[in-house]
Amino acid sequence: MLAVLRRNVLFRYRIVLITLVVLAVGIGVGAVWGPSGWFPPSAVILTVLAGGLLLKRKSLAFLLGVVAAVLLFVTFKLDFGQVGPGLLVTIGVTAVLAYLLSGVRERIGVQGLGGERMLLDLRDRLLAQGRLPRLPAGWGGTAILRQAGGSSFGGDFVVSMRHDERLDLAVVDVSGKGVDAGTRALMLSGAFGGLISAVPSSEFLSHCNDYLMRTSMGEGFVTAVHLSIDLESGDYIIASAGHPPAVQFDNGAGTWSTADAKGVVLGVIPEMSYTPVKGRLRPGDAIMLYTDGLIETPGEDLDAGVDRLLGAAEQLVTEGFGPGAGPLVDGLSREKNDDCALVVIWRS
Repeated sequence: MLAVLRRNVLFRYRIVLITLVVLAVGIGVGAVWGPSGWFPPSAVILTVLAGGLLLKRKSLAFLLGVVAAVLLFVTFKLDFGQVGPGLLVTIGVTAVLAYLLSGVRERIGVQGLGGERMLLDLRDRLLAQGRLPRLPAGWGGTAILRQAGGSSFGGDFVVSMRHDERLDLAVVDVSGKGVDAGTRALMLSGAFGGLISAVPSSEFLSHCNDYLMRTSMGEGFVTAVHLSIDLESGDYIIASAGHPPAVQFDNGAGTWSTADAKGVVLGVIPEMSYTPVKGRLRPGDAIMLYTDGLIETPGEDLDAGVDRLLGAAEQLVTEGFGPGAGPLVDGLSREKNDDCALVVIWRS
């Protein structure tokens, strides 16, 4: 079976190579003997670009040799002005870029747009995993993710799971930002998503730390905050691993306050345990988890950023926790080139 598949793949590569060679030769022949203006020599750039997307390096090198021969043929048969230095430089630069692109795709093991489709699929899976599960009547929740520089990938992600009347969720911040941290976030989101549904709530961060100690190999630390809520009573436990403090809105007092959960970042010290802090959400209360992209400003203490967040969170009370979450993130992350995430859970 494997041999058949390999033969089919090789056959497709040969068909693509033959097609592009025929097109390049056809452009050269048409430029010399075809209708004037219908076959410009510059059209061979299209075959070079297609070869960079669809061919392996050895096949692409053969195609580039054919393209060079076609240009020499056209130059010999026609006036040199139709294949001037500008066109030759343009095709040469395009050929170099196409060869480098083909090499990258060959190392990945995909040709064409397969690599982009894989990344888009992983991106969509990461975003889907960050969506909160459906909550029962009387509860609401929203999760907002923003990546640095408008990238599709970032180092902040959310994993969540509802089992009967218990909701578990974690907000995770991988060191770094943008695409650099995105590859680790893609890997860790799957691992953490599996752990949150498989281990006791009180041991989630400890298991995440053990996983990172086995697999991180010095790639950097990770901060996380884990929240587990009983959706019947409103009782919750929250544990933190080097993460900014969660904040809770007390509807009775009309104020926001920070939780005291603390702990060492993940992936630094083996066999760490994380002590959770207990609390309760009563009707009208809310709890907010976030990453440091919302509060961190270079040269400023994090406490000042938390105070600014608490002040801005007042708009959630007036606008509604769900409708106000997006504008809150946009306002606090404006002019900050950092990934950020916000999760709000409230009880009505």
